[in-house]
Amino acid sequence: MEKYFDIKGQDCVVKCKLYCTDIRTAKKAVIYGTGFAGHKDNNAAMHFAEKLLSKVKNTAVVVFNWPAHGDDVKKKLVLEDCGHYLELVIREMEGRFGIQELYGYATSFGGYLFLKYISEHGNPFRKTVLRCPAVDMYDVLTRAIMKNDEFDKIRKGKEALVGFDRKIVVVPELLEDLKANDIRQRSFLDEADNLMIIHGTADEVVPFESAESFAEDNVIDFIPVEGADHRFRNPVHMSLANKTAAEFFGLQ
Repeated sequence: MEKYFDIKGQDCVVKCKLYCTDIRTAKKAVIYGTGFAGHKDNNAAMHFAEKLLSKVKNTAVVVFNWPAHGDDVKKKLVLEDCGHYLELVIREMEGRFGIQELYGYATSFGGYLFLKYISEHGNPFRKTVLRCPAVDMYDVLTRAIMKNDEFDKIRKGKEALVGFDRKIVVVPELLEDLKANDIRQRSFLDEADNLMIIHGTADEVVPFESAESFAEDNVIDFIPVEGADHRFRNPVHMSLANKTAAEFFGLQ
């Protein structure tokens, strides 16, 4: 079953998509965090949910739009808003749906945001898997995602439309916040046993070496996938990542 629902905050509406067999019997849920310019109808999230729910019936998967992503009403991406959206989703799953165990699965920018949230608010997840997390998000955004003319606009104090197939309004304040919130400078040693990083050796967006070094520094289980690109476009690579994530969660 797929179901769309909204979470209304004081100054926002978080648009979500829920996958489950029967939400009334679901006791566990995976919160899926998409990457930069992603959205709740993410294909990778859909495939993960379908695979997981075909084997585990009392589980749900929820995907949501980050601020200014997809059909979210906000026009500009603000880093502080991202943590607020994730908090609202966590509260909704625990409160409205009565979920007893939460797991996190996030990719790229979503991985960065999940790590930032964990370091600032504590870990709400029993286990968290990060696929190709942008641990160096400032560098990823400015060097791998932005084009030169977009970066020039922002350095001049203007906003720019940035992204791949979809575009996000990026303002100078976002870059300043990303630079000031470099999660590579934070310790995750206390959460290491509950974290796993899966990363493709052919990632063209987030440097493989950066994620590997971050995992080593924090003693996080690191799973390299030979030949996989940033989006894990090869179905074999994606299937391996999803299977590894489900096994780490203990949801099989």
